[in-house]
Amino acid sequence: MRESVQAEVMMSFLVSEELSFRIPVELRYDTCDPYAVRLTFHLPGDAPVTWAFGRELLIDGVGRPCGEGDVRVSPVEPDMLGEVLIRLQVGGDQALFRSSTAPLVAFLDRTDKLVPLGQEGALADFDAHLDDALDRILAEQSAG
Repeated sequence: MRESVQAEVMMSFLVSEELSFRIPVELRYDTCDPYAVRLTFHLPGDAPVTWAFGRELLIDGVGRPCGEGDVRVSPVEPDMLGEVLIRLQVGGDQALFRSSTAPLVAFLDRTDKLVPLGQEGALADFDAHLDDALDRILAEQSAG
């Protein structure tokens, strides 16, 4: 049975050191992909953009710098857990978000109630969903 957790979190989209603006960002966790969270944001004039990355990366990144490559999560200040930076990068393009830690922790707590951390593999049809997702990705790459 497919279940999900959603939250809308106001985050600062950091354009540069001098320019940022607050936007609503949707966080979503779905039992059909129990290892991932999805972050969707919509900038004025652009189509919504969704990133999927490991739930564990978000959990760990609230307390310490985590991630390599395209997604990195870290506290704004190492000794204080009040705010988190989420950096999303593709090539030279980057989106940087700053969020209060509290709504992220509340969202993650709700995901843990739905699927406790470490129990993701216990979902009966996860392998079938993974196979379907991989088939879709391969088909899209072949077509593109």
